Amino acid sequence: MKRAVLFFVVLAVLAGAYAIWVRPQGQEDAAAPAAGAALAAVTVPDSLSENGRIGERLFQAKCATCHGANAAGQQGIAPPLIHKIYEPSHHADESFHRAVTLGVRAHHWPFGDMPPVEGLSRGDVTMIVAYVREVQAANGIR
Repeated sequence: MKRAVLFFVVLAVLAGAYAIWVRPQGQEDAAAPAAGAALAAVTVPDSLSENGRIGERLFQAKCATCHGANAAGQQGIAPPLIHKIYEPSHHADESFHRAVTLGVRAHHWPFGDMPPVEGLSRGDVTMIVAYVREVQAANGIR
């Protein structure tokens, strides 16, 4: 009996810790942002590399509709890419390529599946990843 109680206490603590870990930035308060509101406060570096600038233009044209300006995410639409979940050690650059090409089944966020994105070459995605990584680094995500 004591083992069962201990098991459920440990399970509840782990579930709570997991929920806190995956909570989007900017949602620490009890009030949820309005639909479409940015989910992360993002600082864009003053100077981006040449690839980062190209990636920024491509991101704004193809990705910002869902992931928001500067990859800050949008409440009820898509997650922020400027978030620790997308740090290079957890989501390598290739995961962005695969997401664009194949789409992604929802697994970290409650936004639903991401469809493939048409009209982007592998080189385009490489530039977008350069932009996202530079913005992540400017926001302490490495």
